[in-house]
Amino acid sequence: MSFREQHLHALPHLTATGAPAAALALFQYQARHCAPYAAYLAALGHDLSGVDSVEQIPFLPIEFFKTHDVRTVPGPAADWRPAETFLSSGTTLQQRSQHHVREPELYRQHAQRIFEHYYGPLSGWTVLALLPSYLEQGGSSLVAMVEHFARASGQRQPAFFLHDHAALLAALAEAKQQPGRKVLLIGVSYALLDFVEAHASRPELQGLTVLETGGMKGRRREMIREELHDELQRGFGPAGIHSEYGMTELLGQAYSFGDGRFWAPPQLQILLRDPSDPFSVSATRASGALNIIDLANIDSCAFIETKDLARMHPDGSFEVLGRLDNSDIRGCNQLV
Repeated sequence: MSFREQHLHALPHLTATGAPAAALALFQYQARHCAPYAAYLAALGHDLSGVDSVEQIPFLPIEFFKTHDVRTVPGPAADWRPAETFLSSGTTLQQRSQHHVREPELYRQHAQRIFEHYYGPLSGWTVLALLPSYLEQGGSSLVAMVEHFARASGQRQPAFFLHDHAALLAALAEAKQQPGRKVLLIGVSYALLDFVEAHASRPELQGLTVLETGGMKGRRREMIREELHDELQRGFGPAGIHSEYGMTELLGQAYSFGDGRFWAPPQLQILLRDPSDPFSVSATRASGALNIIDLANIDSCAFIETKDLARMHPDGSFEVLGRLDNSDIRGCNQLV
């Protein structure tokens, strides 16, 4: 069995205790077989043999997904072409990140496992989505995830509603009448705000689980998370607004259940660095810039230096505080 096969076989069963060892093994593998990452490490003059903790791993700046073909290929005979390529959101003037995916079904099943870990079986949910900008631009990993969730749930309703609020209201009303099923409305922030402002206090909006994915896309002014959630609660009711933290360059997601604190599964390890020193990474730092180890990124690069700022809490949860200065506005979960 190859290293890749062993890693993927172990991935669903990974625990927090075993995650660091899995990350170190994956680092040695990708440091040799992910060409852009290997070149980056060589430019740093990094000694691979000296890495014996996740804090010592150099993380690949996320911009590489815009400028390089970030694939892990363990030899000419094992070369592969992407079956699907996810693209980041952005304007026509922005260069979009590309995440090449070797086996798209692995992404969908992994996302389902994470969701069901926190929310229970998809068979107990009806999943509806307001993601107009993602649908219009195409290539969205978020759209692919929601599409899979809706299919796996076995629901009767279509999942996506581009700008048709009347159809969404009808689907919400129908879904709420189905016994034994909860209703999840997932949406980009500006579209959810437009929806609640147009249909505030409608009974169809009450009793839902609302999950925002961030992002104003230049359609509305940016808001801090507390302000956004207060606005949404005026229309959807007093229950906390949930959030999803994900991005094109990751195959895993973290979730917040109404208090702005995100929880990540063992396959998604969170570390912080000094914003002025990309190599000062710590698992115990209280605040700083966000580094992520996504162990599902076996075929790209698992070690991502993001441009987000975060705060860690002693219980292992984290908050996203905003963006580093001079970094691009991103499509997912940027409440600056």
